[in-house]
Amino acid sequence: MIRNMVNLDYAASTPLRSEALKALQDYDAAPYAGANPNSLHSLGRQAARQLEAARRSVARSLGARVRPDQLVFTGGGTEANLLALVGIAEGVRTRDGNRNRVVLSAIEHDSVLDNVAVLKRMGFSVTHVAPQRDGIVSPDALAKVLDEHVALVSCQIANNETGVVQPVKELAALAHGCGAKFHSDAIQGYLHIPFDVSVLGVDALSIAGHKVGAPVSIGALYLSARTPLTPQVYGGGQESGRRAGTQDVRSAMAFAAVAEALSPHVAQDRVRVQRLSDKLYRDLLACPRIHATMGDPFSMDRLPGIVSIYVEGAESEDLILKLDAAGFAVSAGSACSSASLDPSHVLSAMGLPRNKALGALRISFDDRVDSRDLDAFAEALCSLACA
Repeated sequence: MIRNMVNLDYAASTPLRSEALKALQDYDAAPYAGANPNSLHSLGRQAARQLEAARRSVARSLGARVRPDQLVFTGGGTEANLLALVGIAEGVRTRDGNRNRVVLSAIEHDSVLDNVAVLKRMGFSVTHVAPQRDGIVSPDALAKVLDEHVALVSCQIANNETGVVQPVKELAALAHGCGAKFHSDAIQGYLHIPFDVSVLGVDALSIAGHKVGAPVSIGALYLSARTPLTPQVYGGGQESGRRAGTQDVRSAMAFAAVAEALSPHVAQDRVRVQRLSDKLYRDLLACPRIHATMGDPFSMDRLPGIVSIYVEGAESEDLILKLDAAGFAVSAGSACSSASLDPSHVLSAMGLPRNKALGALRISFDDRVDSRDLDAFAEALCSLACA
């Protein structure tokens, strides 16, 4: 059974790409393998050169004007989000004690929202901005909650459950208008849709390797030149004092290899994968009991490889198990909260009724998907929905 499984849960994590695997093998065979890149001896210096080469490659994938020193390597996307939210909020408040508010969209990933308790313990108040029914966080909604006390605003590039792309450039401009900093969790959108951090105007942006075919143990945080940051991990002064801990050169090299391979072709790959997701939406929506979670998906700016639907009168857990038995791996939403029996906080914030949200599925893939597998999946799910 496992040998024939079709993985359609790439939004949770993706298989290693060949470029990443080769980079890992090259590292393992190199004389500097295992050397600390902060050591002064020749092996340490070689490792340091590889680390900085990887930093340059990942930085370039975020925009032509991004400098390598604006990139902080982390142990993954969750750490990058924590460092951005807590570190920047604290850094801003240190400069201006009156800025004690943080504003988040209500549809952020748990790696953002679970920091709310931390922020509150630190004395910050936190405001959530609800999306529209279509899943978009509107600039008008954000503008209503901004004032001179806001330290940081955070809104994702694109939602990890629905795939809806957010108007980050407009939201960042509003935040800057009241003197606040702006962070975006781009973990789901990175290398799936084209963007340039300089054009977006963000002060900080989180990315992660395992969403694009690199190892799970590597992520990064982009920081603009004048963004204040209080480190959250101490003990060595690595990453220019912003994140202590010996860097994972091996994973950084693999991350860079994927960034180099994918970044020149993001726009073209998006078009091809978007056609596949559009066809899958059409095939699924032909079944009367299957509906898109955001309404009309064809009118939305979406990530190309996420299809978000719900099945009337069904429960996600039951559907997932039946699809698994049929050879297809999908999820109900974020894998980080998949054990919960509650409906998705994203779909609830969008106003989808509980009875419908409990029947939601997320089908996700990237440029490596076989269109025949998508056709077979649509047939399988439509058969279940009509049973």
